Amino acid sequence: MATVAPSRVRTGRGVEIALLLLALTLGIGGYALVGLATGGALPAGFGGYAATLAAIAVGLHLILRWRAPYADPLILPIVMALNGIGLAMIHRIDLRLDARGLTAGFGDRQELWTIIGAVCAAAVLILLRDHRTLRRYTYTAMVVGLVLLVLPMLPGLGVNINGAQVWVRVGPFSVQPAEFAKIALAVFFAGYLVTHRDVLTLAGPKVLGLQLPRLRDFGPIVLAWAVSILVLVRQTDLGSSLLFFGLFVAMLYVATERWSWILIGLLMFAAGAVLAANIFGHVGARVDVWLNALDPEIYNRDPGGSGQVVRGLFGMASGGLFGTGWGEGYPDLVPYANSDFIMASLGEELGLTGVMAILMLYLILIERGIRTGIGLRDGFGKLLASGLSFVVALQCFVVVGGVTRLIPLTGLTMPFLASGGSSLVANWIVVALLLRMSDGARRPAGEGGGGLVSTETSLEVVPAGSEPPGAEQDPGETGEFASDDQHTEVVERP
Repeated sequence: MATVAPSRVRTGRGVEIALLLLALTLGIGGYALVGLATGGALPAGFGGYAATLAAIAVGLHLILRWRAPYADPLILPIVMALNGIGLAMIHRIDLRLDARGLTAGFGDRQELWTIIGAVCAAAVLILLRDHRTLRRYTYTAMVVGLVLLVLPMLPGLGVNINGAQVWVRVGPFSVQPAEFAKIALAVFFAGYLVTHRDVLTLAGPKVLGLQLPRLRDFGPIVLAWAVSILVLVRQTDLGSSLLFFGLFVAMLYVATERWSWILIGLLMFAAGAVLAANIFGHVGARVDVWLNALDPEIYNRDPGGSGQVVRGLFGMASGGLFGTGWGEGYPDLVPYANSDFIMASLGEELGLTGVMAILMLYLILIERGIRTGIGLRDGFGKLLASGLSFVVALQCFVVVGGVTRLIPLTGLTMPFLASGGSSLVANWIVVALLLRMSDGARRPAGEGGGGLVSTETSLEVVPAGSEPPGAEQDPGETGEFASDDQHTEVVERP
């Protein structure tokens, strides 16, 4: 009988450190070019900025070598590159705002939030040894997520900024709890759906050819989703409402593998969008901006005019194919250029080529997250990795679509690029979870892979010519959605 010699699985840490050097070159180089273009010299504090980014990259790399040696080697460099490019652009906008005598200093705050986000990511990697531990806290995660969503509505705690009651004042900082609630609810959805996958898929009536689950099985997750959506609508944060709805539908589809849920989700979204446009004045105003941005009446309307969108479009148009260059454009002419419209700012100074390169980085990041879900053998990990990856993908689509007038504006921010501490820290935690899960997916079985082999592993020797135990089982259970409670058996043939 032919034998196959075992091969050693490479951890990929060497590739990671090489890519981190390239990522640091992009972030630090962009920062330097901004200073050279605007003042003819390196920016003030350039050495400290470069040392900070390098320390974050090296520190997280060493923690991965220690705690997650088989983690995907592409995820951290991509995130460092995006974060560095965002910091350089925010600093660029700060210079323009300061020259005009307007409020600036967003770059320094974003650098501080970057440090906090990296520390939180390091804490997750060190303290969370196995992602399946989170499944024990399925309902706790639901409660935490809903409490976080309700916090901005509490008197004396919530803060209304730009018409949205989604902020909580913590000392000198404003925090958006919904950014962290998305992580907690993703954990809840993953834990609940993997536990009730079979009954959600098989039990229940058929309506117009669609297999619907029983209410008693579907009720808890619908209740959690509905409460979160209603709270966000009450806070006029419809961008986050769209994000939570998309997360719910995507994870439901991954769990049941039924296209009917995609169809139902699209129909519900269409109905909800029409209803919101007719009920909420600010939503209707954004639809008007989307459809009639160049109409003089819409353009000059205050508030709620299309000036921001139109200026962003003209800025990207002036950038052309290769952009005006770092420090050579006028990104400050667009309101909220460092947050909601940072893609328009990047489009002006880096051009279409630069924007496409940035979107390609996001595409690779999302692909590696989905690949992590495919590599995991436990259903909880599959759902969690898929859900978190979809959240990043949906945010990118919604933000870029709004800036380019493909869809109406929603108020979401671009992950890692845009100014905003809550979003940045929450997305660093998402990255840490993906790194932890990718370590489990890529770790060889013989080394206790968290995602490849169940913690309850038995070893059995089977005579040659006979079938290994479990060969008659349903491949859906032993493959994509093997329960964490099942025994995954490793078979040695003589």
